[in-house]
Amino acid sequence: MKVLVAIKRVIDPYVKVRLKSDGSGVETANVKMAMNPFCEIAVEEAIRLREAGHVSEVVVVSAGEAVCQEQLRTALALGADRAVHIEATANLEPLCVAKLLNAVIAKEQPQLVLLGKQSIDTDNNQVAQMLSALTHYPQGTFASKIVVDGDAVTVTREVDGGLETLNLSLPAIISTDLRLNEPRYASLPNIMKAKKKPLEVVKPDELGVPVTQHHEVLDVFAPPQRSGGEKVQSVTELVDKLKNSAKVI
Repeated sequence: MKVLVAIKRVIDPYVKVRLKSDGSGVETANVKMAMNPFCEIAVEEAIRLREAGHVSEVVVVSAGEAVCQEQLRTALALGADRAVHIEATANLEPLCVAKLLNAVIAKEQPQLVLLGKQSIDTDNNQVAQMLSALTHYPQGTFASKIVVDGDAVTVTREVDGGLETLNLSLPAIISTDLRLNEPRYASLPNIMKAKKKPLEVVKPDELGVPVTQHHEVLDVFAPPQRSGGEKVQSVTELVDKLKNSAKVI
């Protein structure tokens, strides 16, 4: 069974995000970048499925500028077999990404597609659902457990009321949640081996997908800063502040 894993390049989650002076977005120049944490979980799950004997090949794919190959090489160092880079310089919207992935799926014919449930930069949580609609594959979102059994996969997903279990026939689309697994670290030997693993570069035009912009960012601004706290001298004063100032009780 072949598994296709989509990954995204984002600002490292441990870096403090700064806004551009013109308000057009966040500053990415000279900023440490990394693989989206939810995508790391998807890569880890694909590798674990291969180690368990359910998967024969793990292919990672990313869409974006040439620098995205850094994260693809990271996924290869973690254990993926080969990578596909969809080179595009434009700011890709979720629907465009879903169409590009749909074209790659038509070419690669994977039995299982794994994605992070959302990226930590735009936080849209849309690509997996859109991709399911385009491919007509069944979907299991926010997966906290994945069990492959022959031509079917059982997905335990987190919902507002608790946990929901779905039985999907393959091929299927699954988006991963935080509690699915804990990603491993790449060892130095695997990092060196990743440099020799195949990485294919394709253009959106080669996939027959036009890259168009439907949204325009008008302004990006930081939330207002919180005001400082206030010390109280007694429990009675605290209760009074909560009741009359904070309107908590």
